[in-house]
Amino acid sequence: MSEVKLTAQSRTEFGKGAARRIRRADQVPGVLYGHGTDPVHLTLPGHELLLALRTPNVLISLDLDGHTELAIPKAVQRDAVRGTLDHVDLLLVKRGEKVSVDIPVLTEGELAPGNFLLEHVLNSLPVEAEATHIPESVTVSVAGLEAGASVLAKDVVLPSGVSLGVEDDAVVIQVLAAQAEEAPAAAEGETAEA
Repeated sequence: MSEVKLTAQSRTEFGKGAARRIRRADQVPGVLYGHGTDPVHLTLPGHELLLALRTPNVLISLDLDGHTELAIPKAVQRDAVRGTLDHVDLLLVKRGEKVSVDIPVLTEGELAPGNFLLEHVLNSLPVEAEATHIPESVTVSVAGLEAGASVLAKDVVLPSGVSLGVEDDAVVIQVLAAQAEEAPAAAEGETAEA
């Protein structure tokens, strides 16, 4: 897992006006909380944070007012039209601490020959992992699977030190048979004229 270093400043102004001024300066308002501490409202560099958040569950090393804190993103709000960051909530973590996160599920391989559909019941898998060793994703092989087959959470191979945060028998991926579309039948009483 990668660790990204960002410099943050604590902030004392709150509300819409202050948040808009922060965003105009290419900064992102945020809050850092966890471990029973009071929430710290901060300002983060916009472009660097956007690049960091491309990695799921990225570990962020914050240089905040002269001391360093480790955090992971907990909630990210984006502008629906422009795609820019509006606000970010960061969860304070410590090295060696276990955290609960969702990691993306990727698939590899080809289904068995035929007309089958692959359904991702869970796009991400809830797991518990050490804060500094969160996997970026898990990969599931669907090679040769036919209709009716499914991959359960207990069948997903997890890296060492990572445990499931969901029931063992939860369906992650299943294979469905594609249904053929019926041709529209002529209504009763109508005759085909040439």
